[in-house]
Amino acid sequence: MFEDLFTIKFLVLALLCFLGAFIDSIAGGGGLITLPAYMASGLPPHLALGTNKMSGLFSSIGSSINYARSGKVNWTLMKYLLPFSFTGAFIGVKAVIRTKAESISYIVFVALVLVFLYTLFNKKIGQENEFEGLTKKNLIEGAIMALVIGFYNGFLGPGTGSFLAFFLIKIFKYDFINGNGNARILNLAGNITGFLVFLANGKILLNYGIPISIVMFLGAQCGSHCAILKGNKFIKPIFLIVTVLTILKMFFQLF
Repeated sequence: MFEDLFTIKFLVLALLCFLGAFIDSIAGGGGLITLPAYMASGLPPHLALGTNKMSGLFSSIGSSINYARSGKVNWTLMKYLLPFSFTGAFIGVKAVIRTKAESISYIVFVALVLVFLYTLFNKKIGQENEFEGLTKKNLIEGAIMALVIGFYNGFLGPGTGSFLAFFLIKIFKYDFINGNGNARILNLAGNITGFLVFLANGKILLNYGIPISIVMFLGAQCGSHCAILKGNKFIKPIFLIVTVLTILKMFFQLF
């Protein structure tokens, strides 16, 4: 009986995590599905966070491979931004292991609302790739963005993909598909850092993490393939839906 219950619970977890990885590879926000799914399966909060970070790492790898192969990643830009993303995520994970994350949630909630409204009412944002090259100004802005969002990725997480894509589009004038491709690489950096710190602190349950990581890798491969194939008009509505769902989730948690 208990084995059957565990099997059903695990299959539901796998299905939800596949869906989360699929959505995350298109517009971010997969953690909205995967983290609650881990917690509903009975894992304590820190183990759920750590195991989710491990499977999220493989989801990021799955989507990053497809975006990189399709030429949607600017590796010169990534060379400058990745160290800041790694550093921010490392500090964030170390902080969340020792503190409660609620203190930053109110700021993030307001920021997500502003991102949603700006994207909703600015019809042209992300529709055309207007990237004209790297300058001292946009590299400095990008480095600050990577450090701050990297910290948030390690510390709390929900909405990280949305923030990364939005600010890459704003700062570097990418369209949604190129902004999302570069966002996947930065998110991957944060997930690698988070995974290593959680692993070192014994906060990952490998018998859950390994099989779900494989499931999420496949989900991310499928989702990123759809995004690349269908383009900006497909990505923007999903981006808006994921962002508003993140806002609603945080609203109910906070208020």
